[in-house]
Amino acid sequence: MENWFKRVLLAGGISLSVVSPVWAADSEVSGDEPIIKPEVEPRSVEEDLIDTENFEIGAYGGIYSIEDFGTDVVVGVKVAYHMSEDLFLEVNYGMTEAGETSFETLSGNVRLLPDDDRDLTYYSVDIGYNFLPGEAFFGRSYAFNTNFYVLAGLGSTDFAGDDRLTANFGWGYQFLPTDWLSVRLDLRDHIFDNDILGADKTTHNLEFTSGLTIFF
Repeated sequence: MENWFKRVLLAGGISLSVVSPVWAADSEVSGDEPIIKPEVEPRSVEEDLIDTENFEIGAYGGIYSIEDFGTDVVVGVKVAYHMSEDLFLEVNYGMTEAGETSFETLSGNVRLLPDDDRDLTYYSVDIGYNFLPGEAFFGRSYAFNTNFYVLAGLGSTDFAGDDRLTANFGWGYQFLPTDWLSVRLDLRDHIFDNDILGADKTTHNLEFTSGLTIFF
């Protein structure tokens, strides 16, 4: 009986020695070769980064709405200094012209302002913050940097023969087709006191502009 039991154990040991290497080989093959082989080809993208220079200069144009005096074309220039990737200082100088008030239009010959006093010029010193940098894609091979930003500042408005302290705030969008050129869209509210119509009141004067700037 004891000899028969030894023969069974020996037979089992031989069987395991034969089967185990085959099972190990199969495990190695299955581990090296996954069942699903994804075919992903990385695409190359050419991305225009903002140039390394910190200064930006450009010109802009658009429309400026003077409260009570209608809307006219505005043109101007701007210079910016980028303190970091997020913060920048900007100086703007613009000019436009006031139209007629509804009172002047209805009364006929009454003029509240002479023609020379209808010119409006302003300057402002603003601080801006790039709060939403991103990218715009064209096709499969090109990516361009973009920025949404907010800004606010103080300055002065020369209108109707007086210099008026002006606060402004707004937002903008910047698109960079190259590493040295950017396209900008801006919407701002210029706030200053106006007493031309008799009562002294705080006016909101909206400006929408687009322009080109270069880094240097």
